[in-house]
Amino acid sequence: MKLVIDESRCKGCNLCVLVCPYGIFREGTELNSRGIVAPVLDRPERCANCRLQALYGRMLCGVCHMICPDQAISWVEEKPFEPHKVEVEF
Repeated sequence: MKLVIDESRCKGCNLCVLVCPYGIFREGTELNSRGIVAPVLDRPERCANCRLQALYGRMLCGVCHMICPDQAISWVEEKPFEPHKVEVEF
């Protein structure tokens, strides 16, 4: 699983930036097609939920998804054998 931000739904409130315990979001710097500065995924490999949801079959965090008022954040399935970086922090 990996996180995606639907820029067509995002209004640029940056609540996800404030609440993410893993710090995977950062405030955007460029306007999208609607003239909104949407947040970007800075280090998505730090998100434990994205990497472990399939293994445990349940949500581990999901704070960004729950706090988003526009439901612009979601998880999508990765392609089989798609390379990805995983970060483990102690």
